Amino acid sequence: MNPIDKFKNWYQQETQKSMSRIPSACCLSTIGEDNYPNARFVSLKAIKDEKFVVTGPLTSRKGTEISAIPKASLTFWWTETERQVRIQGDCAIIEDELADMYFAERNIESKIVSTISEQGEFVDDYKDFQHKFENEKVKLKATQIQRPYNWSGIYVIPNRIEFMEFKPDRFHFRELYTYDNGVWIHHLLQP
Repeated sequence: MNPIDKFKNWYQQETQKSMSRIPSACCLSTIGEDNYPNARFVSLKAIKDEKFVVTGPLTSRKGTEISAIPKASLTFWWTETERQVRIQGDCAIIEDELADMYFAERNIESKIVSTISEQGEFVDDYKDFQHKFENEKVKLKATQIQRPYNWSGIYVIPNRIEFMEFKPDRFHFRELYTYDNGVWIHHLLQP
């Protein structure tokens, strides 16, 4: 089985069983400019042409780290099905048309935050910043909010995908797919 199809199947099963509001939540890990790993939770937007899509500001820490070293991993933990998926791959920026589409799908509050915030930068007074948000909310409520110049998305183009099904006896079932010369190679791993 193609591991992308397997991922979609597992994702669908978790989505059907999950009480979680965001079963698309995953941990995006990048290589920091200080050579330490950095991890944060993001939401998987889509799988497009066998590439995993996440979005956000390219000027954020994750964006600058991926720009400097275009490699990342995504880790999914699904509670209801007790499964984990780990994906490692190379990164590329998504097309502007696709970024426009994903930005247009965001709710107004998310769009405003993306417009006024330099994600991850220091803020002197949180109440002042919140006041700025509320003012922009009133000002922009009836307008079409354009995608900010720094907001886009990233493809994670997988070259390794590991699936693990947790078992009560800890004899977990693990499979690893590696992409080599245009072919997915399947391996079984010890628990």
